[in-house]
Amino acid sequence: MAAEIKFDLRTVLDGLGQGVMVFGKDGRLVMENLAARTFLGTDLNLIRAKGWDAASTLFNTKQTNPDETIEAIRDKTLQSSRPMRFHIFRSGEYIPCWAAAVLTESGEVCTMITIDTMDWSAMTNLMDRFRDEMQEAIDSTQGHVDLIGQTIKHAKPDMGVELLGRRVGGFTRLISVHMHRVGRLMHMLERLENIRTGKMRDIVQERRRKITLVSYFEDFAEQLDEIMLVDPETEAQDHRSRLSVDVPKDLAVAASSVYLTRILHDLLRNAIMYSMKATPVKIVARAKGQNVQIDMIDEGYGIREKEHERVFDAFQRARQPQIVAEFGYGLSLYLCKNEVEAMNGRMWFQSEEGVGTTFSFMLPLWREEAPKPEAQPSNVSSSDSATV
Repeated sequence: MAAEIKFDLRTVLDGLGQGVMVFGKDGRLVMENLAARTFLGTDLNLIRAKGWDAASTLFNTKQTNPDETIEAIRDKTLQSSRPMRFHIFRSGEYIPCWAAAVLTESGEVCTMITIDTMDWSAMTNLMDRFRDEMQEAIDSTQGHVDLIGQTIKHAKPDMGVELLGRRVGGFTRLISVHMHRVGRLMHMLERLENIRTGKMRDIVQERRRKITLVSYFEDFAEQLDEIMLVDPETEAQDHRSRLSVDVPKDLAVAASSVYLTRILHDLLRNAIMYSMKATPVKIVARAKGQNVQIDMIDEGYGIREKEHERVFDAFQRARQPQIVAEFGYGLSLYLCKNEVEAMNGRMWFQSEEGVGTTFSFMLPLWREEAPKPEAQPSNVSSSDSATV
């Protein structure tokens, strides 16, 4: 029989990446861990001295909604067996936190606050990339505008309108490519900012609706003719003719249609860009217990097995020559995974180099709420309302 292993609680807490603070019933700070000391710095000395009152003042910074103050969160937590999620504002950003009621051996109910210590290297990398992209777009656009001006200014009298139009058209196309890429990067920046500030989950939950997939995918396919799905320098294709959809009738998910469309656009863009022209792409949806699984299946270049662990990392791209040749930021799958998880789902993939890739994600199955019983008139007793 294996010997029983015992741990010192403080050692375990200090090994966590999240900051942890426990407040007693009287508001005293009775325990904190290394991550909390690192995160709060000298502010923790004030919390040690003043207890919950100091933490309340610190954590309610920029909080205007009385239902979302730390006092309101604690009250709700002490009345529930489940932890409550909230956010605090510190050092210019909103930090996701949790509050939970914990019971001591003596029966005292304490309040535990955990603070997520976020790694925003993806945001830093994106801002660096954004600055580089913007500067390149500005320099290139100005250069092309100057060339257009010079072409028109020095056009020879015998130069035909058609030739002049082709030359100017070539420059304007290059400008359009740069503007498209900057616009796409701006869109990614907005999505990443919603993740960074903790707004993502609130946004998708607020927009959560019943989405009947048959009609949704009919609209999705029709709209492909109206958007620029891939980079402008990618060879023009009829995306709609490559796509087939297999969805059972009446299957519905609980999700945000805006974010579902963003996720599917990103997955479809990858499937098209990283496969041979005209190879089929298929979307399959099936009910799986309390969820719906949606698969995006392509017959493309596939992903090398040694690169599988990097697929959902920000700013990581596969190194196959066919993939490197296509323009991309290596950020869309990172965003998709976070957005799927914000809708209470999960995402994964299967891939074989030279065969193809299937990206899959689960979303909650839509379930109609049971109708509430109608209230009986106040002048009718329960015995009067019964019939035999």
